[in-house]
Amino acid sequence: MFFNDKDFHNRNLPLSMEPLRRIQDFDTVKLLADSRRMIILRLLMAGPWTLSQLGLALNEHPAQVRHHLKLLEDAGLVELTGTHVVRGFVEKYYRARARAFLIQELILPALVERKTTIAMGSHDLALELLFRELQEGSGAGYLTVPVGSLDGLVALRQGIAHLAGAHLWDAASGEYNLPHVRYLFPDRAMLLVTLTHRRQGLLVAPGNPQRIAGLPDLARPEVILINRNRGSGTRVWLDRALAQTGILPQQVRGYSQEVRTHTELAQAVARGLADVGLGLQAAAQAYGLDFVPLFEERYDLVIPQDQVESQGIQMILAGLRSPAFRARVGNIVGYNPSQMGEMVVV
Repeated sequence: MFFNDKDFHNRNLPLSMEPLRRIQDFDTVKLLADSRRMIILRLLMAGPWTLSQLGLALNEHPAQVRHHLKLLEDAGLVELTGTHVVRGFVEKYYRARARAFLIQELILPALVERKTTIAMGSHDLALELLFRELQEGSGAGYLTVPVGSLDGLVALRQGIAHLAGAHLWDAASGEYNLPHVRYLFPDRAMLLVTLTHRRQGLLVAPGNPQRIAGLPDLARPEVILINRNRGSGTRVWLDRALAQTGILPQQVRGYSQEVRTHTELAQAVARGLADVGLGLQAAAQAYGLDFVPLFEERYDLVIPQDQVESQGIQMILAGLRSPAFRARVGNIVGYNPSQMGEMVVV
């Protein structure tokens, strides 16, 4: 019983249909938890339906369907798109406001009377230290969600986070983060703030029993790798470096084994679940592992300009200006905070 254009007369001009709408507020997510409303929404995404047609499709009384339809309309998910007079009765046609919907909801810890500042992106020990000190010193709410540099920037683009932590190398420009931010935010003013420079390399068991000296050793059949998650800056660097070395992913045992943080990677090597992983020197030291240095990188905080004046972001920027905090970061092995707080406007 989908809409037939031959039978649909006296149409009102509908609003343009969005290709994709992201649903991020909890009330709308809760509204769609009712399976009947979800069915109605999916039917209306396929084409216009009337109240009576929906009632027959759901085997529900029109009055009950009208209740669900009104809630969906009030939430801005569906719209009246036209009318058709049949034997003296006006049939109203409804449709969805978008061709597809993406439901997203970040579940946060309960922080009574506190607004939480959310950072998503690459895992970093200095950022964890900063957030911990800010929470203990001020009672403000801070949360870091390690999803990888690229996914952190995407979350920032979607409005899920207030800032993102990134260390994405761009081989063409020889620059960290700037090209990726320009690409993802062409219509929005952004601020890049350097947190620290970090040393990365291969984490191996104490004494380096496999005698791993560099990336070519990852292709040896007896060596098992533990990898970082796709989209993380570390994974992006490794994939590019392996390609330049001529090593295919399928040549590396354990390549598909993924963890989301440097800490988890170090734990896996320490427990003997893998022989090697690419990660921070600080993580290697924390778990008593040997370390083969490969490169140093810049880790930035990416902040939308319209968020800079918020209290949570201002406290972060003040923390980065603190000589005491800079000294504490400098005591983390493999960390160089000499450029901490330097800013670039994009």
